[in-house]
Amino acid sequence: MTDPTDALLSRDDVVGRIRRGEISSLALTERYLARIEDEGSPVHAFVTVTADLARAQASAADDALARAERLGALHGLPVAIKDNIDLAGTRTTMGSRFFADNIPARDAEAARRLREAGAVILGKTAMHEFAYGGTTQNPHFGACRNPWDLERIPGGSSGGSGAALAADLCAAALGTDTGGSVRIPAALNGASALRPTTGRISNTGVFPITWTFDTVGPMAHCVADVATLYATLAGYDPADPLSRDVAVDAPLANLEAGVEGLRVGFPERFYLEDVDDEVATCVRAAADVLATLGAEVVPVDLPGAEDAMEITTRIIRAEALAIHRRRLEEQADVFGDDVRRRLALGYEISGADYAALRQRARVWRRTVEDVFSRIDLVLTPATGTVAPRAEDAETIETTRRLTRLTYGWSLAAVPVLAVPCGASARGLPVGMQLAAAPWRETTLLRAGHAYQRETDWHLRRPAAIDTPHDPTRRRTG
Repeated sequence: MTDPTDALLSRDDVVGRIRRGEISSLALTERYLARIEDEGSPVHAFVTVTADLARAQASAADDALARAERLGALHGLPVAIKDNIDLAGTRTTMGSRFFADNIPARDAEAARRLREAGAVILGKTAMHEFAYGGTTQNPHFGACRNPWDLERIPGGSSGGSGAALAADLCAAALGTDTGGSVRIPAALNGASALRPTTGRISNTGVFPITWTFDTVGPMAHCVADVATLYATLAGYDPADPLSRDVAVDAPLANLEAGVEGLRVGFPERFYLEDVDDEVATCVRAAADVLATLGAEVVPVDLPGAEDAMEITTRIIRAEALAIHRRRLEEQADVFGDDVRRRLALGYEISGADYAALRQRARVWRRTVEDVFSRIDLVLTPATGTVAPRAEDAETIETTRRLTRLTYGWSLAAVPVLAVPCGASARGLPVGMQLAAAPWRETTLLRAGHAYQRETDWHLRRPAAIDTPHDPTRRRTG
């Protein structure tokens, strides 16, 4: 049997390797738990580690395989879950002091589907407080750092999930994405992540930052594993008012279809403006790879992209304040300073402003619909820069800079896939986004998978992290 370390280093098809018996789920789980204990300490990717639960689930997976039984599509896969997604019997904090000792009685729907599919749950990952920021420098549970450079941030708000993947502390992870919160950590940490069509994956049991944009998003090293997670999580949930009863295509059946014949739009205006030269170079090179594989890469314009970012910003501020207004007005000192200041910006938006913003959002969605009537995909950078240094990462300004290229796709409610596509001169990851029309996740996943068959950016890893264990980190299990 292959040493589980090989799976950590290869970062490819972990689900298949476990299913074929090439890797023991328990051995792989123990390897991850050991890394969380040691190498994970300076990264601080986990808030709570569920070691006993993970070992029990991994043992059950191996025992089932010995009986020639499959537990499900995620049989034995070690997964980490963002700390705003309820996990029954396990502390779920939302990154906030308000919920520091919150232990939900029921799983979120996404967590329930993970369990039913045979996943092994390693624990809960660090996040920006209430998912309202792009740095994951959390004042209550500790700052999460980027494994590629511990002086830099992992992005956010699902920074712990992205950092855990980069540091090889899990095989896959769940995050949530409001305006870019799985795509940004994926880009800054060299991982892959999917923001599905709004309403495709249930938000039941997930604490919101908005009611309009939030979605759970699967994250992994490779697109093939993201596709397997997505196939498990996607589907209608009548308990979620945002959920849509739309048939789910077969992402795994079409994964090897390639990109030949697909039309890929490549916008220069806005999406390549005010972007680091290294980022633009990497994304242009990715466009060339897709063209070599048979895609038709064509220029495209998205008029109103600048406005879309501002519209999204203001809608998020209004809804975040609505969700937290009572807490803010009665217990403001319980919030971290950055989130408290950002929430207060919502007071600047009146009811009339909000109504006008929603109408402008409809206009933007029609613009995007028109673009996707002529092409299959749009390719852009995921972020305009590599991971910023933590000492320079003031939350409001850094979040605005990192979400500049992601907010518009959230406003359009379309699916978006983030994929590693290069590195800076310092070796820091660069990520691209592929966007598609609503409910076309399968097209995104086959394109991302085709790109990763030709490149190895998703297989690269940061230098080993080897520092003493942090005895202050809380855990259960």
